[in-house]
Amino acid sequence: MQNRPWLVVAAFLLAAPFICRAQDATSSALSNSEAETQRIVVSATRIETPEEESPASVSVIRADDLEITQTRRVADALREVPGVSVAQTGAPGQLTSVFMRGLRSEHTQVLLDGIPINQGLAGLFNFADLAVDDIDRIEIVRGPQSTLYGPRALAGVIQIFTKQGTGAPTGEFSAEAGSFSTFRETLASSGAAGKFDYSIGLSRLDTDNERPNNQYRLSSGIANVGWSPNEQLRISSLFLYSLADTGNPDSIFNPKPFDNFLTEKWLVAPHVDFKPVEWWEHKLIVSYDHERQVNDPNQDGFVGATRALFERTTVDYQNDLRPASWLTLTSGFFYSRVNAGQERPFVSQLFGPQPTFISDHTEETAVFLQASITPFKGLNLVAGGRYDHFNQFGDVWTYRFAGSYLIAKTDTHLHASVATGFSPPSSQDKIFGNNFGLEPERDLGWDLGVEQRFCEGRVAIGLTYFHNDLSNVIGFNGQFETLNLGAARTQGAEAEVRVTPVADLTIRASYTYLDAEKTSAADISQLPGARLPRRPRNEAYISASYLWCKKLRTTIEAKFVNAREELNFGGPNFDIEDYAFVNFAAEYEINSWVSVFARVNNLTNEQYSEVFGFPALGRAAYGGFRIRF
Repeated sequence: MQNRPWLVVAAFLLAAPFICRAQDATSSALSNSEAETQRIVVSATRIETPEEESPASVSVIRADDLEITQTRRVADALREVPGVSVAQTGAPGQLTSVFMRGLRSEHTQVLLDGIPINQGLAGLFNFADLAVDDIDRIEIVRGPQSTLYGPRALAGVIQIFTKQGTGAPTGEFSAEAGSFSTFRETLASSGAAGKFDYSIGLSRLDTDNERPNNQYRLSSGIANVGWSPNEQLRISSLFLYSLADTGNPDSIFNPKPFDNFLTEKWLVAPHVDFKPVEWWEHKLIVSYDHERQVNDPNQDGFVGATRALFERTTVDYQNDLRPASWLTLTSGFFYSRVNAGQERPFVSQLFGPQPTFISDHTEETAVFLQASITPFKGLNLVAGGRYDHFNQFGDVWTYRFAGSYLIAKTDTHLHASVATGFSPPSSQDKIFGNNFGLEPERDLGWDLGVEQRFCEGRVAIGLTYFHNDLSNVIGFNGQFETLNLGAARTQGAEAEVRVTPVADLTIRASYTYLDAEKTSAADISQLPGARLPRRPRNEAYISASYLWCKKLRTTIEAKFVNAREELNFGGPNFDIEDYAFVNFAAEYEINSWVSVFARVNNLTNEQYSEVFGFPALGRAAYGGFRIRF
C-alpha cells in the first residue's frame, strides 16, 4: 500500500506528455552527434584521446546520463556497460562486486581521479558505498591494463573523474523519500573565483530496506579544490569521506538478526599538473587513504567481533613528452605502501591456538613507458611496458600493444589490443591461507572490435570479441591452504548501440555473451570445465529517454540476465534463476531553478537474487525535488 501514491504520480507523469507533439529536429540531433565525436577519454592511454580514436574497448558514463536515469550509486550505473556484470549481495549497502569480462572483482582496478581505491583485506573494491556525488564521468576500459595501472588491472580499469569548478559559483540541493522508509538529501556546489576553483558534493542516505536487520545509513562527501596561478600550473587536492552503517541479515537460509557492519573511509590526495611548454607535461599525485571496518556483533560463532584497519600511501608521477607531432612518450613512476590488519580478540580457540591480530605489509615500486604513434590522421598505435617490484614476491613485467584506425569516409572505427596483466595475492589470500609465498595471478588477453556510425552519427553500433587466458590463479588445496593452483579461460562478445533518431530522444542498448570456464583440476573448489560462478552467459540492457515539450524527461530501462551458476564447493555448480527488471524515472522542470522527480525501481516487482540466497529489493517508488541556485 505504501507504494501506491508514488505509482499514481509516476503513471501521471508518464501519461501527461502524450498531449504534446514530438517535433523532428534533425539539425539539433546532428549537432549533438558532432559533440559526441569530439569527446575525450583519458584512461585508455593516460593521455587525452578522442573517444573515436581510442585503441581500447571504452565505455563512458557522464553526469548527464546519471541524472537522466536518476542513478544514485556508481554500481547501478555500471549495469548498462557491456562486459561488466554487477553482483549485489542483497539490498543496497551490502557487498557489491563487479566482474569484468568474467574475471574476479579484485581483478579490476578502480581509480578516482587517477588514485587507486581498491581496499580491504580482499584487495577488491566494494561498490556498495560509492555514491555519484560530484562525478563528472566514469570511464570503463576493458582488457588487461596493468602496463599503465599496475596491480589489480588484470581485467580492466574503472576510473571515476570528479568535476572541476568553472565559472560563477552555482549550487544544487535535492531531497527525496520513498519505499522502505528511504530518505536521501544531497548538496552540491562548484565554481571558480579568480585563481581558485572548487567542486563539492555531500549526501546522506537512510533506508531500512526490506528484510529485518537490513537498515543502511550512508554519509558521504567529496571535494576537488584547486589553485591555478597561471595557465601552465594547477595545484589541487581531492578529499573524500564516507561513513556507512549497515545491518547484515545474511542469507535467507541463515538469518542474523543483530549482525552489524560499520565502514569508515577517508582519502586526501594532492595533485600537481604542470605544463611548462606545449609539448611537455608533468602530473604528480600523492595520496593517503584509510579504511576502518567494525563488525560488531559478528554472529559467525567462531571469529566474533572484529575491527579491520587498512591504510595506503601512493605516489604517482607521469611525464608526457611530445618530441614530434606524431609521437607521444608517456613514462612514469609509481610507489605504494599498504598496511592491512584485523583485530579479532574473541576468536575461538577450540580448534587450536588462533591469533587475535593478523596483519600484512606490502610495498610496490614501478616504472612504465608507453609510446603513442599517429603516423597519419586516423591511425593510432600504442606500445608500452611496465616493471613492478614487490617486497614479498619480487618482480613482474607486463606489456601492451594496441591500435585503432578511423576510416573517415565510412565513419568506421577499428581497434585491437593484446596485453598481459597481473593481480597480486591479497592480504586475505596470504593471511587466511597461511601462505606468504604466493605468486601473482596472471592474464594474457586480447580483443578485436569495430564501431560503425550511420546517419551522420545519429546511430552508432559497436561490437568487440575478447579472450583471456588466466594462470597462477589462487585456489584451495583441501587443507585450508591457498596455492597458485588454478587456470581459467574467459571469452565472449560485447555489443553496444546508441541511437538518436530525433532531437531529445536517446536509445541505448548493450549485450554481453560470456563463456567463462575453469580449466584446472588442481583447485578443488570447482570441478574442471565448470562455469565460473555468478558469471551470466547472457546480459542485455536497453533504455529510452525522451524530453517532452522541453519540460518533462521520462526514462525507462530494462535489464535481462540469464545462465548463471552458483559455487557448490567441491561439487558440480547449480543453476540459479534468470531475472529481468524494469526501472522508470521522470523529472519535470518547473522553472530553471526548481524541478520535481519520481522513479519506480523494479517496476514489475521481480523476485530475484544477484547472489543466491540474498534477495534484491522488490518494487520501490521514490519522489523528490531539486533546487538550483
